[in-house]
Amino acid sequence: MSRKENITQVKELFLIAIGIAIYTFGFVKFNMTNHLAEGGIAGITLILNSLLRINPAYSSLVLNIPLFILGARVLGKKSLALTIYGTVVMSVFIWLWQQVPIQVPLKGDMMLVAFMAGLFSGAGSGLVFRFGATTGGTDIIARVVEEKSGFKVGQTLLFVDALVLLASLSYIDLQHMLYTLIASFVFSQVLTIVQNGGYTVRGMIIITRHSEEAASKILKEINRGVTYLHGQGAYSGMDTEVMYVVLNPQEVRDVKGILAQIDPDAFISIIDVDEVISSDFKIRRKNYDK
Repeated sequence: MSRKENITQVKELFLIAIGIAIYTFGFVKFNMTNHLAEGGIAGITLILNSLLRINPAYSSLVLNIPLFILGARVLGKKSLALTIYGTVVMSVFIWLWQQVPIQVPLKGDMMLVAFMAGLFSGAGSGLVFRFGATTGGTDIIARVVEEKSGFKVGQTLLFVDALVLLASLSYIDLQHMLYTLIASFVFSQVLTIVQNGGYTVRGMIIITRHSEEAASKILKEINRGVTYLHGQGAYSGMDTEVMYVVLNPQEVRDVKGILAQIDPDAFISIIDVDEVISSDFKIRRKNYDK
């Protein structure tokens, strides 16, 4: 491995640790302190902490050990190594934040507590996931179940999280559970933003009788490339040019305005794009140089 690759790997491990530090700060200072539940293994550690006084710093590590063994073949060497690293670092930070006397004075405002819990967990987890690591837990179970039975990872995670949240009603009331759901919603939104690096792109599929004119205006007025895809109407049997263009969200309105002028009957489909890999594409482009 080259020196550059070693530096990159160390940088990634450091950023993963930063992400875990952010996640565990929210876990300790908001979830544990204010009796908010969690899904997955984290939620089980909170149940054990509340009912049996077992510190989550220890229980999270113990609960993940059999999962490492279970997922060894499914995850692969690199993914397993990062998962073990993430889990150990998480246990260390959970213990550390319990020793640091930092108080977050929110004056009993549970709505704000739920928001901050979701913000910290989403930001931390997003950073961890962005660099290919995890903090162990039920995602290992989900991958094993997917391989053995064909159930999708998302379905298994949802099922397990639902069971854990139901079990959490053994130590929290319904009101705190509702605040937990708010925190989970904030978590999902922040996670997506951080994991994608704030990357927000839209794709537009356009079918119009005036494709050449529309493509010309998009190229000149918005400075975006247009790709023609050859299509055929299933009902009419007519050949047509299908236009595909990738834009930032602000440019979508401009393209819709262009099509409204050229062909009000044009078919437009707008989709979210997770990522664009191209040396030519930039989320923000300079104005067209005439």
